[in-house]
Amino acid sequence: MRNGKATIHDIAEKLKVTASTVSRALNNNPRISDATKKKVLKAAKELNYQPNNIASALRSGRSKLIGVIVPTANRNFFSSVIRGIEEIANSLNYKVVISQSYDDYEKEMQTVEALLNAQVDGVIASIGKTTLQVDHFKQILKKGIPLVLFDRVTNELDVSQVVIDDYYGAFQATEHLIEQGCKRIVHFSSSQNINIYKERKRGYEDALLQHGITVDPELIRFSKLQLEDGRTSMQEVIDSNIPFDAVFSSSDYSIMGAMQVLKENGYKLPDDIKLVGFGDEPFTSFTEPTLTTVNQKSIPMGRITAETFFEILNEKDKSNSIPKKTILKPELIIRNSSINPKDK
Repeated sequence: MRNGKATIHDIAEKLKVTASTVSRALNNNPRISDATKKKVLKAAKELNYQPNNIASALRSGRSKLIGVIVPTANRNFFSSVIRGIEEIANSLNYKVVISQSYDDYEKEMQTVEALLNAQVDGVIASIGKTTLQVDHFKQILKKGIPLVLFDRVTNELDVSQVVIDDYYGAFQATEHLIEQGCKRIVHFSSSQNINIYKERKRGYEDALLQHGITVDPELIRFSKLQLEDGRTSMQEVIDSNIPFDAVFSSSDYSIMGAMQVLKENGYKLPDDIKLVGFGDEPFTSFTEPTLTTVNQKSIPMGRITAETFFEILNEKDKSNSIPKKTILKPELIIRNSSINPKDK
């Protein structure tokens, strides 16, 4: 074994068969008997044989690998989307290579390059908050392999997308607060270069306007929407003596930070201030009070994204492929943080 790594030739020598027989057995070729397949698999295990995916991809044109790029994998939303993708991919004998961009443009570019070098059959991605240029994603398309975007997408790329109706989710959340009697609703948003935050802000503003409430720019706060950002934004609003009676955040994490600061400043929830988040993170059902939020249909989004990817991958004439946009309806999950005490 060269460099301590077993090859199909080592397996062939051990079993006194040809390398082509070993290759066919490892690829479950119907021309090879079950008995031979078992012997080959046993010998491969004994020799600790690891297939060379790049070499295999060069021979067959398929690596059976999909690159998935997410801003971060430790959020319930993204981990659930990945789960949905893997359910479909694994059922088709594909493996998923997961990479995190950490919302860093440079990291995202490097990740795309690494995935292309690994000969992935295609890429599924959610764009980072700091990504303003998409030339690295265009490189994927130039290679002639599929690219499907989900959640955070861009219209600068003519590719298939799977998103939720962020506008609808934000409109429903804001309207719910208005129906509870709220008129001075703070909104936590983030970079307007990212479609989801732009659409959620638009939904918030339109809900106010349709109910005859003027949009006050002082009530709209921009940040990275982490827990600490929610704390900072909430304290700034309180310190500015700006009157408000509710907070709708584009993220469950920042609304959690707002909840902490409101309690520290003596506000009673939901009596004094009502809260609504976005994302339906697991912790939202364990806070006190429990948090009203918007469920993003993450697992269905993952499944549909993967199904869309494989439809493109298996098209015979990809040059005539027409990108499609799938829009899922989010669901407002009403809990105690936004309900009038008399309605509980």
